[in-house]
Amino acid sequence: MHFYQGERVALFIDGANLYATSKALGFDVDYKRLLALFRQKAHLVRALYYTALSEDQEYSSIRPLIDWLDYNGFTMVTKPTKDFTDASGRRKVKGNMDIELAVDAMRLADTLDHIVLFSGDGDFRGLVAALQQKGRRVSVVSTLQTQPAMVADELRRQADQFVDLADLEQLIGRDASARTSRSSGGGGRHRDTSSYADDVSQEEV
Repeated sequence: MHFYQGERVALFIDGANLYATSKALGFDVDYKRLLALFRQKAHLVRALYYTALSEDQEYSSIRPLIDWLDYNGFTMVTKPTKDFTDASGRRKVKGNMDIELAVDAMRLADTLDHIVLFSGDGDFRGLVAALQQKGRRVSVVSTLQTQPAMVADELRRQADQFVDLADLEQLIGRDASARTSRSSGGGGRHRDTSSYADDVSQEEV
């Protein structure tokens, strides 16, 4: 993973896609470590996290993560999911954030040198090409280490740099032993909220 010194970088995280990719690789992302890693690598301007939320649920397991990210250096972009019934009568939930991510990336591109996209969705190939035409470098973070691969071939080929999420596990993976020691520390009421993201996983929307 290469960054030039002083590059202005922003992270664009497709939350549901990153969750599915890390789960397929068998680890959970520690978002505190992820932010620290990119702050070390370059001048991190912004880290944006995109996810859809169900409004008809009083509690969702993703909400504690959303709250933690919002208070700890991430810009949250959310919208309500939409329920619909398909042609066969099955109830489905739609929560695609591709348009919101693409609009924000193009809007912020003039203030950035390098965009890091956490998604393997081939629909983003056109966005990557448009950003490159504006003179921006684009890195894509996903994985080839699953069967099938979680990244679309056309997206990987379009990117200036492809980073396999599997290669970042030791740098941004959640420390299971630390989680165990915290949960056994007695009374969960006095949780260290600075590490809260270590203990929360996103559910796939």
